[in-house]
Order: sequence, then C-alpha cells, then structure tokens
Amino acid sequence: MCVASGPGRDMFESTLIIGSKQYEKAKELYTQANITGIKLSGPIDFRHQFVDMSKQELKLETGEMVKTCPAAMGYSFAAGTTDGPGDFDFTQGTNSTNKFWSFVSQFISKPSPQQVDCQKPKPILLNTGEVNFPYAWQPSIIPIQLLRVGQLVITSLPGEFTTMSGRRVRNALTKIFKEDGKIANATVVLAGLSNAYADYIATFEEYQKQRYEAASTIYGPHTLSAYINLFSKMATMMVQGKPVAAGTAPPDLLSKQLSFVLPVVMDSVPVGTEFGQPITDAQMVYKQGDLVTVTFNSADPRNNLMTMNSFLAVEKRSSDGSWEVVYTDSHWVTKFEWTRTETLLGRSSAVISWQTGSDEPVGMYRVRHSGYHKPLFEDPQPFTGVSRTFKVVGKSKSYKSYINFVHKNQNRVMAYQPLE
Repeated sequence: MCVASGPGRDMFESTLIIGSKQYEKAKELYTQANITGIKLSGPIDFRHQFVDMSKQELKLETGEMVKTCPAAMGYSFAAGTTDGPGDFDFTQGTNSTNKFWSFVSQFISKPSPQQVDCQKPKPILLNTGEVNFPYAWQPSIIPIQLLRVGQLVITSLPGEFTTMSGRRVRNALTKIFKEDGKIANATVVLAGLSNAYADYIATFEEYQKQRYEAASTIYGPHTLSAYINLFSKMATMMVQGKPVAAGTAPPDLLSKQLSFVLPVVMDSVPVGTEFGQPITDAQMVYKQGDLVTVTFNSADPRNNLMTMNSFLAVEKRSSDGSWEVVYTDSHWVTKFEWTRTETLLGRSSAVISWQTGSDEPVGMYRVRHSGYHKPLFEDPQPFTGVSRTFKVVGKSKSYKSYINFVHKNQNRVMAYQPLE
C-alpha cells in the first residue's frame, strides 16, 4: 500500500512546502486583484440556520421520497486512507460486516433494523447516532450558512465534501443565483469545515463503493442530496429577500466534556541542575547554513502553552551589547521538540534547533528556552535558560582560522551560569 506523506521528506517539510505554495498563490492573486480581478458590487447579505441532518426528508428528481439517517461510521472508516492507513484488518471498499467486529461494536450500540436499512450499503461499525451516553457521539444538529458580498456567494459547508459533491452543490446554487436572482456573473465558492464538523459528504454513487470518505458520510446515502436541498432553499430565500427560520441550536456541551488525559503531577530535574539549563550546549561557532541544536532541561509544555509567547528564542547580540530576538517558535527555521525522559520522576528535555540560512547575518547569537515547571502540590512556576553565546560566520577562509582559535582556547569557555 502506498502511504503518502506529501511532497517533502517528512510531514514538517511537506507542511512548509504546501503552506508556502498557498501563500505565494494567495499573494499573487491579491497583488493582481486591481489588474485582473473582478470588482465586487451589490448587496451584502447572509442566511444562517440550524438543521437536524438525521431527520431530513426530500424528493429526488426521480420523484422518489428519501430520508437521511442517524449518524453511523462504516467499516472502511477504520481502514483509513493512503495518507493515514488504519490498523487491524479493515480495508477500504468493504460492503459487508465481520462477525468479530460486529460482536465488538454491539457493546457500544447495536444498530436498530431501521438504522441498518437506512444506512445501506454501509456496514455499520460504530452506531454513533444512537449513542447518547455521556452525550451524543456525533452531531445531529448542524449549522448551514450562505454569505453574499455583491456577486460573490460563500457557501459554508459543515464538513469535508468530496470534489464531485462540492461541484454539485456549487452548480445547484449557481443556477439559483443566476436564474432566480438575476445575478448574471454570480460566483459561488465553497468554504469547507465551516462552523461545525459533520465528517465527510460523498455523492450517492461514491457512497455505494464505501471507501473511506463514503464510510465517513454519516447521515446515509442521501446526505449530499439533503444538503443540496437545504442550501437551495436557503439560496432561494436569499434572492427573494426573505428570512429563514433560525432552527434549534445544538446543546452546549462545554461543561460536560470528559478528558482522559492525565494532568501534570510534577516536573523535576537531576540534582545539581536547574530548569532551562543546557544538557548539550551549542558549539562555539557555526557557519552560515549550519544547524544549531541545543538540548535543555525542560518541563511539560502543558503547564503553560505560552500563548502569544514562545518556548524558544534565537537572540542576536547588538552592537550596544543588548540582545534582540530574531526568531521564535513561530518561525519555520526553528523547532521545539519536547521529550519525557523519566516518567516517575517527571523529568524531561527539550531539543531546540535552528536552521541558519545561507545568507544568515554573521554575529554573536544565543538560544533561549522558556517554559513553566510544576512543583509537587504547587502551581506551575516560570523558568528560562540560555545556551552559551556562539558565533555565526560566513563561508570564507576566516572560518577555518576562527575554528582553530576556538579549539586552542576551549579551556576558556565558561560553564553554564543560570540567569539572574
């Protein structure tokens, strides 16, 4: 089986490549908007509605009356996809049940005969729509929304629509806005994963094949038709200038959420050391393009997520002796990798790396690590530590001479001193 990880050597590099391409294209479109873009003009409007996707009834173009179902996940959902295969013996395209897994899944919820019939040909692995303990496992009440800015219509889709599903939604709405709304140049765009998450939405034809996306289409084979029907009604009301019923909002479950992640009990460091103290310090000198790596005594990052702050900083010494932050953990050239080294003692380490650029400004630098450690029976306390000061030099003959100087004077390197 092919397991995809993207265009890079790993997920980190793939994210960088994909994100950079998206940014570059977005910037190109933005800068060219005044030249080749379409000027938006017309009213600003919106419609929003809560709907129960487990109980939708509609008439197809053939005249057949169909309905959606309470949520359920099929066997192929557990098979995963080529960029993230599942475990055990599940495979994509499964249209039949397995005695062992049927026996196991019934301990969670045995699907009713009506549910089995409604979800066909999906073999139900997890009957999530009929489980309500301690609360619903998957949503039934879903928000749908249309936003209009002139001739641009943004369709807020509460899930992951397959390519063909998205096209059918867009075509249905474009027809309404152009023909009924008299917006000749109407442009309908789709914004997936908006406002809520109701898994995947495959077409009726894709649903019959029961691959991963179809097995994850939770409201049955007519899920897409129901969404198109609902969005079409909403679009019609919008072009007629009429409101839509708000619908019944879903329950607020924030205060009822269960967590099985154990809290941080304590953090500690080896005797004679401190939080933030380097375990493996930086070298004395690096040339442009080198990777700088420092390992620190650390603590569980969950003690404080450092929101609007940073677990690391690469600092450059200015001409007046002060230190200026040039990189944080928000920059792609840095990495913060935390590891629990001794569970019972609550010890951990953090590896901070900085990939210098081929044109990195030369000068004196240091790496700082910040965080919070939790004493036993006390609230988390802040800590910070720094590496030794090191030099980044250019790729020239002076590099070799500087290395020789460093090697001859290693005994002059000061030991770690904690910050005041």
